[in-house]
This record gives sequence, C-alpha cells and structure tokens, in this order.
Amino acid sequence: MQPVGIIGDLLSDPVFVGLLVAILAFVFFIYLFIRRTLTGFQEGVQKGQR
Repeated sequence: MQPVGIIGDLLSDPVFVGLLVAILAFVFFIYLFIRRTLTGFQEGVQKGQR
C-alpha cells in the first residue's frame, strides 16, 4: 500500500478520528493550562517586585 492510501484508510475509521481529536484536544488544553500558569506566575513575580 502507498502511504496516502494508509492515511485515507485511517481517516475513514471513526474510532481513529475520535482518538485523534481527543489527543489533539488534550494537547491543546495542556498547552493553554501551562501558558496560563506561567503568565500568572510572571505577573505575580512582577507585582512582588513593586
């Protein structure tokens, strides 16, 4: 099989698509959570220096 055929077969499988969406949503959530934590920490440090 060609790689394009394998990808097409996987994207036509609803279980695989659901898992892929869940994994991408989890990674996006973790990114936003870490970003918010670090920006809050940075603001706290800046307020503490004043």
